[in-house]
Amino acid sequence: MRRLFLDANVLFTAAHNPDGKAALIIALGAEGVWELRASAFAVEEARRNIIVKYPAMSAQFDELLTVMSMASEQPGAPFPDGLAEKDRPIFQAALGCKATHLITGDTTHFGRFMMNPAKTLGIIVMTPAQFLEAL
Repeated sequence: MRRLFLDANVLFTAAHNPDGKAALIIALGAEGVWELRASAFAVEEARRNIIVKYPAMSAQFDELLTVMSMASEQPGAPFPDGLAEKDRPIFQAALGCKATHLITGDTTHFGRFMMNPAKTLGIIVMTPAQFLEAL
């Protein structure tokens, strides 16, 4: 079964855009189509942004979290060469929970690693749109 690790921007987007691709990925995970994981680091970053930009969506954000498991932080885990320091905790948590996919909208920092598991220790890094298109 696919195990998806969701980056903070995916959580944020799903909460404030319940009809979008990120929300669809979470809804299908809630139905058991795949496993969903996030980390406290990703959740906290998304929560900060929801509170600032879309405070009325805080309850929606909390509801999304009920359908996924939290992955442990893995500060000693490896990460791809050249990955920005701020994104290492996300990748390391995804690796630590044995995610098959890391779903992120961050094409600036993860773009060169997308759909290239040879560079990402076997994890397939994709945007929500890429993931859904590949099904």
